[in-house]
Amino acid sequence: MKSVIVVLSLVLVSSFGFAKGDAAKGKAKSVTCAACHGAKGISMNPAWPNLAGQKDMYLIKQLKDFKSGKRRDPSMAPMVMSLTDKDMENLAAYYSGL
Repeated sequence: MKSVIVVLSLVLVSSFGFAKGDAAKGKAKSVTCAACHGAKGISMNPAWPNLAGQKDMYLIKQLKDFKSGKRRDPSMAPMVMSLTDKDMENLAAYYSGL
């Protein structure tokens, strides 16, 4: 019985806990982000957050919120408009891995 619970737990964690982005593609896409958030996701300006090491699902949510207008920022709005969901997953995979 214990082994069944362990297996079910692993299946649930693996299917819900991780974004499926490609960090290499995210790194290539991050060139625009680096202007404010730094080349390695560490911002030199305290007005802009560090992205390095943030959880991937958090980054995806914030990007989607900026794109939908749920979260507003005049600097971010034009940056996210052309991003696809896959772009967001890739960027999140890259930054969460730093």
